[in-house]
Amino acid sequence: MSKIAALRILNPAMAVLIVVQAVSGLLPSLIPYEVHRTVGIALVPCVGLHLYLNWGWVRVNILKRRNVRPPSE
Repeated sequence: MSKIAALRILNPAMAVLIVVQAVSGLLPSLIPYEVHRTVGIALVPCVGLHLYLNWGWVRVNILKRRNVRPPSE
């Protein structure tokens, strides 16, 4: 499976997990705590895989900016 194909599956799945996590956290009477806890645990490997698949973008766009020095006066 290519990186793009994996992200096409992973990104919507993460979006659903994040929405369920937010709703279960804000409205605990609607969704039980066990769902909130399970979704939170499921998000950890999803975020890790998401970062792994997008590490090239992170390296170029986020980490590179840290090393930029302001012009000397």
